[in-house]
Amino acid sequence: MRLSRFYLPLLKETPSEAQIVSHQLMLRAGMARQESAGIYAWLPLGFRVLKKIEQIVREEQDRAGAVEMLMPTIQSADLWRESGRYDAYGKEMLRIKDRAEREMLYGPTNEEMITEIFRAGVRSYKDLPKMLYHIQWKFRDEVRPRFGVMRGREFLMKDTYSFDADAAGARRSYNKMFVAYLRTFARMGLVSIPMRADTGPIGGDLSHEFIVLAETGESTVFCDRRLLDLAVPGPDTDFDQDLQPLIDRYTSYYAATEEKHDAKEFEAKVGAADRIAARGIEVGHIFYFGEKYSKPMKAMIAGPDGKERPAEMGSYGVGVSRLVGAVIEAHHDEAGCKWPLPVAPFHVGLINLKQGDGATDSACAKAYEALTQAGVEVLYDDTDKRPGEKFAVMDLVGLPHQLVIGPRGLAAGKAETKRRADGHREELPVEEAIAAVKKSVRDGLALR
Repeated sequence: MRLSRFYLPLLKETPSEAQIVSHQLMLRAGMARQESAGIYAWLPLGFRVLKKIEQIVREEQDRAGAVEMLMPTIQSADLWRESGRYDAYGKEMLRIKDRAEREMLYGPTNEEMITEIFRAGVRSYKDLPKMLYHIQWKFRDEVRPRFGVMRGREFLMKDTYSFDADAAGARRSYNKMFVAYLRTFARMGLVSIPMRADTGPIGGDLSHEFIVLAETGESTVFCDRRLLDLAVPGPDTDFDQDLQPLIDRYTSYYAATEEKHDAKEFEAKVGAADRIAARGIEVGHIFYFGEKYSKPMKAMIAGPDGKERPAEMGSYGVGVSRLVGAVIEAHHDEAGCKWPLPVAPFHVGLINLKQGDGATDSACAKAYEALTQAGVEVLYDDTDKRPGEKFAVMDLVGLPHQLVIGPRGLAAGKAETKRRADGHREELPVEEAIAAVKKSVRDGLALR
């Protein structure tokens, strides 16, 4: 993509309403624009990151055995009355009426709807287990929407729902999502910590939040430092095997949100040098809640004995749009974003230091063509701005690699490469520089 054709409305000044780094950088780098309180338009650069994150989430859900579908954003109030949650949910739910005066709502979550869909199509334990998910926009009317996409009112969410014949099967489904989440966040360059958590309005008695440590986190969390060093399950993980030993390894270390924190247990289990009390960002939440929805909504399953019983259920959410902010919080410096390669809006920023110079334009065009043909996503700065401005823009948007071509370097037959993550620069012959960038991108994307 040529920058001269791209829509990238940069801001020179940090908006006063942006209180945290991710919100500031998303606005300054032209990734998003606020349309009203807690509601954002995703501009081209931010939208590319959002779609990269969504795809990683999708791939790991598919790998774990979940099946994608799509439910509507607008739901009938009658479904929520069946579960008993319509009046209990609170003002966060946007309640509306259609032209026939039917009571509807803009879905904040989908437990009721998926239960209705399930009960219409599954009757026997022989048809279980089932895990269904969708990636859909949701709305919760937060009292104080803030921190940009980290706590907005409209947000993109992946929610999975599991259905099993008994508690043991439900635990196996829960474990699959536990492992899938560890892999999902690691692929985005995030170290996530599963923590015992409160179930909130979803309900149930087993719940883990997946937390990324960050100074701007919305809550205080407590954990054992050794959790940060545990190896994440690899791409060859067999989700049909017994995953409980792996879960036990993670949950043997102390980790709890503020609501579940026990100071005495923390001190007894964790040595002083390994105790972490910090702020954290929730990037995922998993729940097992048994019959909470299936029983009142009569989602019944015939067992081996022929008797009907409510299905055992769980739900598993990932804040897809929130993850854009979380990745920025984990990967940035004073100059701007530092995107991990798998979620970067483009892999490489190609900088033409003297637009209009025949030799430089020709060399950049050849580099652009070679990289694009190799499947490398390139943002080519072909504008006539000064070199300093071009460097600042590329650092702000934070693409993993930069390839810099100018008259002075070309006179010596060389181009410069730069890694945004650590600032490492290298001058190489032009063809070698292009090959080095190709290889780095190819190797980085191969790590799944």
